[in-house]
Amino acid sequence: MSQVTPMMAQYLEIKAQHADALLFYRMGDFYEMFFDDAVAAAEALDIALTKRGQHLGDDIPMCGVPAHSAESYLLTLIRKGFRVAICEQMEDPAEAKKRGSKAVVRREVIRLVTPGTLTEDTLLEARRHNYLAAYAEIRGDGALAWCDISTGDFRVMPCPPVRLGPELARLMPREVLVSDGMTPERIAAIEEIGAAVTPLAPSSFDSRSAEGRVARLFGVASLDGFGSFDRPELGAMAALVDYLDLTQKGSLPLLRAPRRQSAAQVLQLDAATRRNLELTHALAGGRANTLLSVIDRTLTAGGARLLERRLSGPSTDLQTIRDRHDAVAFFVSDRLVRDDLERQLRRIPDLDRALSRLALDRGGPRDMAAIRDALSGAAALHGALSGVDLPTVLAAARDGLAGHDDLSALLDRALVAEPPVQLRDGGSIAPGYDADLDAVRRLRDEGRGVIAGMQAEYVEATGVASLKIKHNNVLGYFIETTATHAQKILSPPLSETFIHRQTTANAVRFTTLELSELETKILNAGNRAQEIERALFQSLREAVLGQADRIGLTARALAELDLAAALARRATEGNWTRPEMREDRAFAIEGGRHPVVEAALAREGTPFVANDCTLSPEGDGAAITLLTGPNMAGKSTFLRQNALIAILAQMGSFVPAERAEIGLVSQVFSRVGAADDLARGRSTFMVEMVETATILNQADARALVILDEIGRGTATYDGLSIAWATLEHLHEVNRCRALFATHYHEMTSLAGRLPGLRNATVAVKEWEGEVIFLHEVREGAADRSYGVQVAKLAGLPDSVVARAHEVLDALEKGEREGGDRKAVIDDLPLFAAAPPPRPVKQAGPSPLKDRLAAVHPDEMTAREALMLLYDLKDLAEKS
Repeated sequence: MSQVTPMMAQYLEIKAQHADALLFYRMGDFYEMFFDDAVAAAEALDIALTKRGQHLGDDIPMCGVPAHSAESYLLTLIRKGFRVAICEQMEDPAEAKKRGSKAVVRREVIRLVTPGTLTEDTLLEARRHNYLAAYAEIRGDGALAWCDISTGDFRVMPCPPVRLGPELARLMPREVLVSDGMTPERIAAIEEIGAAVTPLAPSSFDSRSAEGRVARLFGVASLDGFGSFDRPELGAMAALVDYLDLTQKGSLPLLRAPRRQSAAQVLQLDAATRRNLELTHALAGGRANTLLSVIDRTLTAGGARLLERRLSGPSTDLQTIRDRHDAVAFFVSDRLVRDDLERQLRRIPDLDRALSRLALDRGGPRDMAAIRDALSGAAALHGALSGVDLPTVLAAARDGLAGHDDLSALLDRALVAEPPVQLRDGGSIAPGYDADLDAVRRLRDEGRGVIAGMQAEYVEATGVASLKIKHNNVLGYFIETTATHAQKILSPPLSETFIHRQTTANAVRFTTLELSELETKILNAGNRAQEIERALFQSLREAVLGQADRIGLTARALAELDLAAALARRATEGNWTRPEMREDRAFAIEGGRHPVVEAALAREGTPFVANDCTLSPEGDGAAITLLTGPNMAGKSTFLRQNALIAILAQMGSFVPAERAEIGLVSQVFSRVGAADDLARGRSTFMVEMVETATILNQADARALVILDEIGRGTATYDGLSIAWATLEHLHEVNRCRALFATHYHEMTSLAGRLPGLRNATVAVKEWEGEVIFLHEVREGAADRSYGVQVAKLAGLPDSVVARAHEVLDALEKGEREGGDRKAVIDDLPLFAAAPPPRPVKQAGPSPLKDRLAAVHPDEMTAREALMLLYDLKDLAEKS
């Protein structure tokens, strides 16, 4: 340390304590980075890399970013996988100089910025949760805890290792905490969803001390009032609390009491199913053309987050689902109330995140104004809904809107209509709210006028009309009068107030205690105004945080109202219907449609062909539909649309169908589509088999399974055998509801042997050698796949299509005649590309065509039309 400057010594000391993070080291108006941090940051941010001094004989690399725009740089670094330690100046440089000319400004790391601990609007997606999760495992029993510090959401659930991947796929956390030494399989499950993995010391997950650590966060003696938690759950929650304490440097977020969740409360969807169904993320990337994108009509950030949470984890509780449907049905039937609600919701800011930033002491005047505006909007909504007969969910939400009258009135009085971004900018507190602040501002802004007022008072008190208050750089403010009048002021009783300062050739100068105090106040008015504003803002912050629980309840109520109204609007726009939810295993859809495909076709002006689906088992048996038909006919769309209808129904939405009866579904499994998993060394067929194995091993009797083309990734007979055995297992062992699409027409014979199996096919029509896809699902089985026709539609060369027809005809003939397939193939002539077709001569003039072009049908009598028909017949015979 002796070879570096005091400032650099301080930097190295702080950096040593945060070796795994980039250190944003505050120097005036910039955050500076040095050494390896500078090299890494300059490359990641595409900013200039310079140097500052030397260390051990080498130049010190340096780069920096302006403090006022640091958030945009932070966002880039976080997205690129960095953690950032924010090191701030904790005192003014003038204060440091009081300790000596070489004293270094005191600095401290006030926060570690990581993917799971973001709170700023510029770093977050407003319409998505930003979850931080922790996974604990004790002797094979696991638990997952997660929180969003930007909204206060905090939950925990038992999570055996086999469920880790599916639960992470549901939550999509940005960062997951694990114990040092966590197995590679667990790490791989986390990395597969794109989350950052953060190892912590095993002591953070220690379940013996966990309850005390979590209880301290909530200021309670024990967690008994929150429910019963097992040891892995306590360990996971405690790890979250430890990490928040580490990253927030003691400024712990405002978390709600942890809610225990059970896997049985949520419709189970594994990662492959979520991916295949494109619920919230498209296979092509992004969120466009997902189910979420076509149903989202929410108007608030909180409502959007609730929608994604419900869609990612639909309920399995029948009463909960029915209550949610009641809420949607109310807004479908009462459009006037819904329209009024939506007008109010459009003006409501993000209440949860504003409250969270204020709790972490990162909130500014606009966050306080967001609280004010949201509470004002909530009060207006409460008034609008008062006296309305609401269903259970909406009535509870209405009750959650009230109770903020005093706080709303306080914030209305205290804040200006449009406050500045930063408190330090001043002007956030409204005039008239605080007398001291008004006086200081008056001094700051109207100092000359205040001095003139004091001068008038002194003229009146002394009777000296020529008395003036003046200012110079030596004396500051002073009172001046002519020598003629000076004696009067120097004599009692005025001499007790006026203090002599200076006598010149033509004048005598005085001061008073009042003037000296006023001078000090004027000079310090700007700083004093900021101090008073900070104190007043802090008192407002404390008032808000004192009602944090109630404000959180209001935020949840607003989100609930927004979501119900949004789903009602979507149902009205799309002519969706309320599903009839049942306790049994019925599944009967009439006129069902795929919501995403229908929306895409609507943009092109093309109607969607609706189809029925019946999967209602008898007794405890299976109900399986074996679907055959050509590619491009719509089999995959039909499979997916019925899975999506079940998910929509159980999340609380109406569904795209004319009628729907749905018995509770516990799991949805989808094995549709396939791709290589090169990163893990797995072929398309291996991926297909792994997903199929998951279904066969986990699907229960309440599951809904959709499978498309099982076995297509291998040899024909191998694939047929696997598909056949899979179908039998679903029927005999899983006994679930399933849609099974296949090209193996041999499997249709199983319908006569398996009582729970029925055949269905997607209709096509042949016309002059072409195939027309009708997209209609009908009873029965397909006897052809029309693969060659589809290949022709795809644009294969005519010679290839012709050759394919030739080979297909030969193979089918050999199969009908019972011949050996190899012999048939050996007898086929070798492929020979046909010569290019000769150009077709352009047709000459056509009398028939000319005659037709001259006809005006609307102007003809019946007799004229008959005569025309004879004329046309003659022309046709001649040509």
